Amino acid sequence: MRAVIQRVTEASVTIDGTVKSKIKNGLVVLLGIEPEDTLADAIWLSKKIGHMRIFGDDKGLMNLSVQDVDGEVMVISQFTLFASTVKGSRPSFIKAAKPEMARLMYEMFCKELRDIISRPIRTGEFGADMKVALVNNGPVTIIMDSKNKE
Repeated sequence: MRAVIQRVTEASVTIDGTVKSKIKNGLVVLLGIEPEDTLADAIWLSKKIGHMRIFGDDKGLMNLSVQDVDGEVMVISQFTLFASTVKGSRPSFIKAAKPEMARLMYEMFCKELRDIISRPIRTGEFGADMKVALVNNGPVTIIMDSKNKE
């Protein structure tokens, strides 16, 4: 499981001209799933994200989690995070999980993260053509991979 986590002051996802979800202060998580991912990957990644201290405290230091700042979270499925660009100019997405499996893992991840932060998770629509708008705060952008636990 691969995630791009962005600290935001606001974000929204629009599908067919209609705003599906929006958040204020919090995190946008772009989530990619690969065929080898399991519930263990979803649990590990959701715990890391839910407890990650990337919000400023009263001294401006990144010491607070999304829970500590009563922040919101939006999770967007993004199979392109597993693009392979080794050959040619056109990315290959062979490393991304098939939609049926990816949808299940995406839903598991959202449930795990919701349970950790004790707040609803805003989402887009799995497999839809989405327009994601956000204001990155900082900017703070972190990339995590459940297979490469750095």
